[in-house]
Amino acid sequence: MVHLSFWSTNLPKIEQTLGALAIFFAVLGAIFFLAGRVNGRAARPIAGFVFLAPALLLLFAGLVVPAIKTILYSFKDSYGNKYIGLKNYQWLIDNPEFRKVFFNTLLWILITPFATTALGLLLAIMLNRMKRESLPKSLLFMPMAISFVGASIIWQFVYNFAPPTQPQTGLLSALARLLGFTPPNWILIQPLNTFLLMVIFVWVETGFAMVILSAAIKGVPADIMEASALDGATGWKLFRDVTFPMVRSTFIVVLATMVVTSLKLFDIVRTVTGGNFSTSVISNEMYSEIFVRFDNGRGSAMAVVLFVLVLPILVYNIQNLRRERSIA
Repeated sequence: MVHLSFWSTNLPKIEQTLGALAIFFAVLGAIFFLAGRVNGRAARPIAGFVFLAPALLLLFAGLVVPAIKTILYSFKDSYGNKYIGLKNYQWLIDNPEFRKVFFNTLLWILITPFATTALGLLLAIMLNRMKRESLPKSLLFMPMAISFVGASIIWQFVYNFAPPTQPQTGLLSALARLLGFTPPNWILIQPLNTFLLMVIFVWVETGFAMVILSAAIKGVPADIMEASALDGATGWKLFRDVTFPMVRSTFIVVLATMVVTSLKLFDIVRTVTGGNFSTSVISNEMYSEIFVRFDNGRGSAMAVVLFVLVLPILVYNIQNLRRERSIA
């Protein structure tokens, strides 16, 4: 009965969706067919437009339109019906809990990207000097195959706490007892719990940073390295004056990627603490406002704040890429 009720309720929506997809692909096929029959000078610009138009259309429908709707919803009430001006943003400013959330988000932005990228660079330099580097690199990259939810569950076993009278099943608690300390409930200690969550992020993403930076280091011309070594540049001086300047652009791209990833982070916080114990971030609060408290206005305002935080990083990346192209 439940299945029949589901299909009877949602069948019109499913039919509309399938019909829209059929029309989209039919129009797309017709455009490709007509473009293939065009000859002469107009063939090249028309072909470029035909190949770009579907991507631009999907980008507009999947990114631009939702972004505009989110901005509009941020000026509306919780039901999204009535415009209430800047009241949602005023609530964010006046709410002390959101100020804590905002501070936690800034901590994630300032710490995790630099820690992940710097550690990835260090590992790339060290492993590039090994003869059989593929094995340790594969092991370090392996956490990337795990979702943030799976990684959080794994690390919960590390941070697990049991009363002092019971055996400690958590690795960190067991190590603390082995060293003669009484292990606390790690997740309840503030702000240590936030940094423990950051460790999960660093563990997952360091392999990605290492692989990208390792490829960039291998791309440094060997004659430049040999000439620098003949001039007496070794160790830290070689890295500072030769290696890092050659991979600086890649380092910045990886760093910006890590910043964006940490800003939209949701899985780790939601899985380990649920945002409790002063560990919540903006993305988690946005989810709670929209899907738990059903307040579309405040949740959309948080989404706009998150977008504003990401925007300078995207602008900087674009300017950096343009600068590199002009130099090249």
